[in-house]
Amino acid sequence: MTHFTRHPRGGIAALSLVAVALTGCAVGTGGAGAGTDADYDRSATLDGTLTVMGFSGVDEIATTRADLAKKALGDTTVTLVEGELDLQQLLSSIAAGDPPDLIYADRTQIGSLAARGAILPLQDCIDGEQIPTDDFLRPALDQVTLDGKVYGIPEFNSVQIVMANATLLDAAGVALDDVNGSDWKAMSAANTALTKSDGGKLQVIGVDSKLPEFLPLWAKANGADLLSADGRTAQLDDPRVVEALTWAASIYTDQGGFDKVKAYRDSADFFGAGNQFATDVLGAMPMEQWYVNVLNDVSPDAPLAFDTVRDRHGETLAYASGSAWAIPAGSDNPEAACRWARVMTSEEAWTAAAEARVTLREADGKPFTGVLTGNAKADAAIQKLLTEGGEPWDTAVEKVYEANDHTFSLPANPADAEFTDALQDAVNAVLNGQQSPEDALAEAQQNAQKALDDAWAKLEKNG
Repeated sequence: MTHFTRHPRGGIAALSLVAVALTGCAVGTGGAGAGTDADYDRSATLDGTLTVMGFSGVDEIATTRADLAKKALGDTTVTLVEGELDLQQLLSSIAAGDPPDLIYADRTQIGSLAARGAILPLQDCIDGEQIPTDDFLRPALDQVTLDGKVYGIPEFNSVQIVMANATLLDAAGVALDDVNGSDWKAMSAANTALTKSDGGKLQVIGVDSKLPEFLPLWAKANGADLLSADGRTAQLDDPRVVEALTWAASIYTDQGGFDKVKAYRDSADFFGAGNQFATDVLGAMPMEQWYVNVLNDVSPDAPLAFDTVRDRHGETLAYASGSAWAIPAGSDNPEAACRWARVMTSEEAWTAAAEARVTLREADGKPFTGVLTGNAKADAAIQKLLTEGGEPWDTAVEKVYEANDHTFSLPANPADAEFTDALQDAVNAVLNGQQSPEDALAEAQQNAQKALDDAWAKLEKNG
């Protein structure tokens, strides 16, 4: 079993640090000299400092929980390093022996950070703080679990639902079922019916399949996983993945090409009142749930319709992503870091944050549409606080929570950055007309598998 231990500072080369981290660094929850879980005192008042990188916390969802976490840390002085997590800065700080005590990272980054020895396994943290991991969404927890060890505590969760312009659908004789992904032939036909051009210039985007980022969603809808459950085997050249990419890319080809669609969608006032739905220039697309709040705020009267994304059997499906807390190798205050992570992701803190948002939304005359977390019990508690906003917003919220109950994620692996690069390079090569889907994914398969094999071999060699 591993334990929290203090790590001496010093100017160690990055590669040497990684080797030490992989072979000797361990994490637990005891005090400075504690060596066992039994020595950990959850009720102890902590002191010293806690430096957090990657979390700025500017809205009420963040600040409400952060206030509770600070209170739980007693006399500990908390410093938040502004801005998103800078991986190079993080790795440099670890190599220099001066890392932050806690980081706020994307869950897709956890596997490679763990494999490099940059972050620590958290089992003793989980045991000592009694973090109820059984309450967490399984796909979220799987995404921060490498080779059977948990390296992160999941925080927010993100899913997709279908967002559509009901007026455009009605005018084109297209039903919402035609654009939710359950029937690819129908969705292609709907795309053609919705698309409008004038003299070769795109006027209305029919359907946006949201490539390259949503290929995992369409592959899964076609019954394919891009990566084996153990995170060791790439499956990018699976014929079902090729079929998914071929179809999703054809959505753009049928509108004159990806470059035209991308240029037009990038010109939209995405976060403002002139967004693509309010101005009737987009028929439908899958999009993360947070955009519902944006649309409700800036264009509450836009003719919107919502549904879940469906697989080809008509079942609801969502590709989950999100954030997580992780403790860097060399953290000076892992006990405080662990407690912060526990409080920030607790049902109590999430509920308090949701109540704070309800108050603000009511003051603005807006509905509370919910917050998705990595904690299923917290989600259930928050769902009870939802307020009615009328249609189509109530349906949107209903679909968000339905999607959140039907998620999948890519498993953690020690080469997640390289795997993602290989996948996105393949999709972009297809979208830019440089390669066929078959050739692009075959090349991506080779590159991704080599990266996985090398990373797993290094991880197993270093133990």
